[in-house]
Amino acid sequence: FATQANAVVGGKNPHIQSAPLTALQYLAWPRDELAFEVASEVIAAGMDVMGEAGCTVVGGHSIDGPEPTYGFAVTGLVEADAMVTNAGADPGDVLVLTKPLGLGIITTAIKRRTCPEEVASEAIRVMTTLNAEAGAALRRHGAAAATDVTGFGLLGHLRELCRASKVGAELEAVRIPVIDGARELLAEGAWAGGSRRNLDSLLPDVSTELEELDIKLLADAQTSGGLLVALPPEAVDGYVDEVAGAAVIGVITEGYAIEVV
Repeated sequence: FATQANAVVGGKNPHIQSAPLTALQYLAWPRDELAFEVASEVIAAGMDVMGEAGCTVVGGHSIDGPEPTYGFAVTGLVEADAMVTNAGADPGDVLVLTKPLGLGIITTAIKRRTCPEEVASEAIRVMTTLNAEAGAALRRHGAAAATDVTGFGLLGHLRELCRASKVGAELEAVRIPVIDGARELLAEGAWAGGSRRNLDSLLPDVSTELEELDIKLLADAQTSGGLLVALPPEAVDGYVDEVAGAAVIGVITEGYAIEVV
């Protein structure tokens, strides 16, 4: 899992133990619009995922809210030299993404009731897949840097990694995985306000000749997205073979420029 400081559990010593320990859950619920029975199902599903992660839920808080909101604040332990931050990438490192993009687009379409059932089902599968496997593999393959890909979108979190590491990056758009159906939904207008703000913020820092639709995909705000990992070239094959769905999407470069080709 990843922390708010963009430090991902992992490290170069395969014998170091690291894991989430406890969690507090938060629920906001529009009780005049949605039955409490549905909230019970949401909580039960969240408890199942925490159980899968080996994390104990020790309490939480619930409030009335205009739309359903649910999440966890997680506490865990990791030894200092087992932590992979977003500040260790070097020119020549290879960038790997562990989950496909498009989650913000698809959840927006779900809210608008315009999302095909099969596309929604695949997005839910991706969002409910833990990053435990991808995180644990970091230390086994000597990852130089890593970050989660969530609300700032792929380009936003890449920019943070580049700034922290004092490097640049080049992405190959055709290699970046996207959930089937997301591109079509985006073309139909499924585009969240947060993703729009991401794009406005990123444009001055990104060099690209991509069409607007394609660059929007890379700024899409993700919910429960994957990890963006910088690996030494010799470690890439091993990491990609071990982590299901992981894909090479680019390389770390010298300087501070971010280019998408």
